[in-house]
Amino acid sequence: MVTHPGKGLHGQAVEELGRRIIRGDYPPGSVVDPIRFEAELGVSKTVVREAMRVLASKGLLESKQKRGTTIRPRADWNLLDSDLLRWQGSSAPTDDFLEDLAEVRAIVEPAGARLAATRRTASDLDAMRQALDAMAAAGSDADAMVEADLAFHRALLDAAHNELLSRMEVVIEAGLRVRDRIVHGAQHFSDSIPVHQELLDAVQAGDPDAAVAAVASLLAQASDDLAVVRARDDHDHDDNHDPDDDHDHDDDHDDSPPTRGRRKAVADNRS
Repeated sequence: MVTHPGKGLHGQAVEELGRRIIRGDYPPGSVVDPIRFEAELGVSKTVVREAMRVLASKGLLESKQKRGTTIRPRADWNLLDSDLLRWQGSSAPTDDFLEDLAEVRAIVEPAGARLAATRRTASDLDAMRQALDAMAAAGSDADAMVEADLAFHRALLDAAHNELLSRMEVVIEAGLRVRDRIVHGAQHFSDSIPVHQELLDAVQAGDPDAAVAAVASLLAQASDDLAVVRARDDHDHDDNHDPDDDHDHDDDHDDSPPTRGRRKAVADNRS
């Protein structure tokens, strides 16, 4: 079994099975074989049973008499669960997933910044300043930059002093972590500290409109950085592509939808 540091056998089983389901190793409706998992993961029946119970609570599995345990349809998954968000972004996130996260950020963060500009306290501003200082100190350390960026946006939402809005942190964190991992990991990103500083200044000045404008600039910059990296990755993939492979698979045509299939389907249905 792939090990996940910091987790016991039960936690590792949950991680491994959860990632497999999210990755699509087991399609919806397929039957889950606990005995097979025991052998593959090298754990006891009790560990597998407990892991499956956790995954069922997240909407991934369901048990029925005579059918056993099966993978539930994606529509039933608790997509806002922090583990599901992390699992979706930890391997190779799809374009649809990245766009969904970006859209949620565009809805939540401007509203959070507007409220923060009118409700922030001295301790809120201190938390944002400390996070910004940590971003500046991170330099080329991608991991440190990601954690500092997360801390800044967490402090921003907390400064809105809305308990429900603060709970949206789990989605914002997932979006930031995935985007930052891709962009900072590729060592190709714009200097985001100035626009973060603009946002902090606007919140400190109590200017809601300026805060919203700063968030818009920040989101645009994040989107541009991600687009550059993914375009470069696509170019590298094309350069390494062997045209003969197309002929080898002509008889095995795959009619499955592409990564961006869901959005294209929505657009087609509206036309």
